[in-house]
Amino acid sequence: MFFSKQHSWLDGLYVRSYAMKMGELHLPGLDLYMVNEPSLVKRVLVSEADAFPKSDLLGQALRPLLGDSIFTTHGEQWRQQRALMEPAFEAARVRHVYGHMQAAAQAMVARLSDRAQVSVAIDMEAEMTHVAADIILRTILSQPLEAGDATKVFEAFSRYQELAPKMVLPALFGLRWWRPWRGRAKSEAAAVEIRALLVKLIRPRYEAARAGDGAGGPVDLLSYLLAARDAQTGEGFSFEELVDQVAMLFLAGHETSASALSWALYLMAQIPDIQERMHLEAQAGLADASSDPSELRALVLCRNVFKETLRLFPPVGFLARQAAGACTMRDKTLKADATVVVSPWLIQRHRQLWARPDEFDPDRYESDSSDDHPTAQESTRSGYLPFGMGPRVCIGAAFALQEAALILASMAQHFVLTPVPDHVPRPVGRLTIRSGNGIWLRLRRRETMP
Repeated sequence: MFFSKQHSWLDGLYVRSYAMKMGELHLPGLDLYMVNEPSLVKRVLVSEADAFPKSDLLGQALRPLLGDSIFTTHGEQWRQQRALMEPAFEAARVRHVYGHMQAAAQAMVARLSDRAQVSVAIDMEAEMTHVAADIILRTILSQPLEAGDATKVFEAFSRYQELAPKMVLPALFGLRWWRPWRGRAKSEAAAVEIRALLVKLIRPRYEAARAGDGAGGPVDLLSYLLAARDAQTGEGFSFEELVDQVAMLFLAGHETSASALSWALYLMAQIPDIQERMHLEAQAGLADASSDPSELRALVLCRNVFKETLRLFPPVGFLARQAAGACTMRDKTLKADATVVVSPWLIQRHRQLWARPDEFDPDRYESDSSDDHPTAQESTRSGYLPFGMGPRVCIGAAFALQEAALILASMAQHFVLTPVPDHVPRPVGRLTIRSGNGIWLRLRRRETMP
């Protein structure tokens, strides 16, 4: 078990995991409880969130990259950071980012048009990482992501992902003294490589703002973060704090989106009928000259394809919390410091919450039929949580949904996606749910079709 889980956290699941209401696992260094029952999920993430602060297990793996950002902190430090982040993120989200998203989507179509040949397979994970990272850099820093930097980011984060479980597992088995030094060095080197790119872009803007020369600069998320001030102290982010928060937004804004978009394209390619319907919707809904994000409202099927992809392949498959004190759940007594895990991966495929739980069906969101949801209201409220729930719900959820509708519509508008024979992606759970063998598809530009 110790060695198998170093490859993927999904390897620890069993058939019965998808039907249980609550399970437990006791390791030398850990008492772990997995909760699937909707009432327990709400208790842990919403109604008693303060009694179940975020576990530091994942924070240990992410801190070299994200520092003390809102993803890794908790308690008062987290509340102060979130209070600074939310107004900045909300202000920038709708008013200024859509043009940046459009520019990145158009650049993606141009790149892929040069490579779209029926006989050539393309790794869509690398391509979606490029466009998602391009979007987040444009919206945060008003900078496009060049091809060379995109490759470096994809390769560096792939190394970081692969090493993350090995950094966490020793603590689970009571081996806190065991430090995989070689793996840790490689992990930290990958984090340094990604942060170096961000530091290069952030420092000139930070120094200009400190010198009072920031007026007239680009209006983007960084400009709002530079202007953010704590209501009590009047202080803003220090440079290191700013880099931590931008690194968090960069990770959350590109890695999670890239994961979900890659799986969405794979699922689209399997069902030509859905892909054709998306094409017709995109042709009618996307106006080339428009810069109005309201045009995305017409992309109902594209949004539903993404929603269903998030159900089957939630980018963050496991949310770890820690019991602040002893408590009781169902018939189990949890000790203080016990780890409580809420798993979107399990809950969104749960046999008692979803009909046809493993089937890709974006049309299920257009129906209230009991055939689609055995417990319709409960499934949508508590059985669907790709962005989490409660106070720590993802700050960029609306951003991600807007981005995904545009990217998927752009792909369906310009290309036909077809599977590569005998290629079946193999999901692995690390920091996000990625494919262990890539997601390879063939593309063909629509205007070249007979």
